[in-house]
Amino acid sequence: MSTSKLLIWLDDERDPKDSRWESYFPINDPDVIWVKSYEEFVVWISSKEFPDAICFDHDLGDGPSGYDAAKWLTQHCLTNGLKLPLWNIQSANPIGKENIVSLLKSFERIMESQ
Repeated sequence: MSTSKLLIWLDDERDPKDSRWESYFPINDPDVIWVKSYEEFVVWISSKEFPDAICFDHDLGDGPSGYDAAKWLTQHCLTNGLKLPLWNIQSANPIGKENIVSLLKSFERIMESQ
């Protein structure tokens, strides 16, 4: 059984191996899986190990955004009875970042009240 923690890094540009981004990791010394699109994010979480933590970027090129990924994740957690992983946001888009924060914090409050 693995004791390492899994972090999904959702970002189309920033390389999580660059030590400048480690301060965004909500867990220490994780095994990092870098996914660069909404589609990769959904496929990974749907078919692989559920992560201990996720770092979100908002702007993911021309496709769906990190906010869309966060919405999908909340529905996936609700449908499958999963607790939301630890999370953080490394996006440079302040409005997109705030939208993701609001969504995930609201979801956590709702789940805690049940």
